[in-house]
Amino acid sequence: MATINTQLRNALTPEFLGLIGTVHRTGSMAAAARELGVVPSALTYRIRQVEDSLDVLLFDRSSRQAKLTEAGKELLREGNRLLLELDAIANRVKRVATGWEPQLTLAVDSVISRTTVMELCEAFFALGPPTRLKIREEALSGTLEALTSGQADLAIGVAMEPSPGKAVQSKPLGSIHFIYAVAPHHPLAQAIEPVTDAMLMPHRAVAVADSVQRGSGVTVGLMGGQDIFTVPGMQEKLDAQLRGLGGGFLPEYLARPHIVTGRLVEKQMQRPARLIPMSYAWRRTIDGREGRALQWWLKQLDNPTTRKALLEREQAI
Repeated sequence: MATINTQLRNALTPEFLGLIGTVHRTGSMAAAARELGVVPSALTYRIRQVEDSLDVLLFDRSSRQAKLTEAGKELLREGNRLLLELDAIANRVKRVATGWEPQLTLAVDSVISRTTVMELCEAFFALGPPTRLKIREEALSGTLEALTSGQADLAIGVAMEPSPGKAVQSKPLGSIHFIYAVAPHHPLAQAIEPVTDAMLMPHRAVAVADSVQRGSGVTVGLMGGQDIFTVPGMQEKLDAQLRGLGGGFLPEYLARPHIVTGRLVEKQMQRPARLIPMSYAWRRTIDGREGRALQWWLKQLDNPTTRKALLEREQAI
């Protein structure tokens, strides 16, 4: 039994997991071989070796394309998860040795001011840290999920309260005021106020897609049966509404400059004013000591002026 387990461990290397991922992504052994810089026969031989060790077929060879079998799909899913775990272990080891994380990933909700985020990044890089910085733009429940799933270390702009637990800690960021706005040439621009839900129903709504990877996500302010134009982020939502492609609620700080110049028209709604509380959250380490990069970001977020700028700062032109 020990010999069999050793053979399996020797077969399922990070290199091989990356190899089958490349075949799956490119769609053929030949294309994967070109990308990996090997001859197709060597690639096929390596896959057959692992299939023999596992006693399963990883690819369906009845098709001209290299399609994963169900067993192959499961191996790829679990393999990717293991690769993330290996990266996390390596990062923890380096953090213990130097105090600095090799990489810090921020999940930033699309409602957050990009200008302020970039200014914070600029100040961080001015320190000359050994930490690489990665930003993921998320939306709605996807912002928190990126953190809890281990894909991010710090989430800025969490609209959902994290579940109580030792793994995640959160603090209030502030609240964002949303206003309803349409382009001047939109039919609702001249509508009598306050605008009711019945008046909104015949018109297309522009909505930001929830970036959550599992489940259907959440929707905010939409009515069943209403035509919806779904976009990936708040900047795209603003652009769509400026073009008159639909109406919807926008963060006031984003909409106000365009209202002042006449490119958007604010409409008073019959619905109560929308004031959305936001927070920021981070993953706590087992030893309770954050890396130096995360410590720096948490210190910035502890500043009321910074928090206000993240929620209200107009975008740089």
